[in-house]
Amino acid sequence: MDLEIKRWGRTASEKRAVMSRVKGSTKISDLKDCDIIIEAVDEHYELKRQLIEAFYSVGKESAVFISNTATLSLTKLAQASKRPDRIIGMHFLNPVPYVPLVEIVRGMNTSDETFALVKEFAKRIGKTPVEVFEYPGFITTRTILPMLNEAMHVLMEGIAHADDIDTAMKLGYNMQQGPLEMADSMGLDEVLMWMETLWHELGEPRYRPCPLLRRMVREQKLGKKCGEGFFKYNEDGKRI
Repeated sequence: MDLEIKRWGRTASEKRAVMSRVKGSTKISDLKDCDIIIEAVDEHYELKRQLIEAFYSVGKESAVFISNTATLSLTKLAQASKRPDRIIGMHFLNPVPYVPLVEIVRGMNTSDETFALVKEFAKRIGKTPVEVFEYPGFITTRTILPMLNEAMHVLMEGIAHADDIDTAMKLGYNMQQGPLEMADSMGLDEVLMWMETLWHELGEPRYRPCPLLRRMVREQKLGKKCGEGFFKYNEDGKRI
């Protein structure tokens, strides 16, 4: 939000208004009276499973637990819950404030009542919801990763420079971002983790991570969040 204030996109008073509605806590017991929970911890099954189990040990059994996951099985996560019918996914895309879409992902045991409630909630927060039945990668992640991976192969094979690859895809297909800058925005470590998950789950070569991606992650060139990925960025996330 501070960056938005610098860009004159928001005011300091708007920030104060938002922050006045936010309360921080490290105690799971503080969530005991909540009707809707959204978790956005790292994309690790065991971490999310433990969080679901911990919540339902203190929270309402009728509460809806929403997992913001890009690749993990909601059905498998729901096995840790007393109420698998109340477990559902909401996959937000970055940058969350500006992308109008959210995928609402139904597990095998998610009830129609839970889906209807979360769909209405998504509309209330200004998102366009699309219904997705559980499958690795859902719609957006499964569709975009092969394109990002192929762009990395084009770069690795020396067919074109990174800037030319992105320019070709932006102008040729009316994309706001080229695939390499898009990967930088997502975080190359996150992209690698998603690809490895789909490669493991589906076993299809199109999800096998490009060796160049693996090398960049080893070198800690993770994209915009650390200032360098396929391109270099300033502290405001603008390409240098």
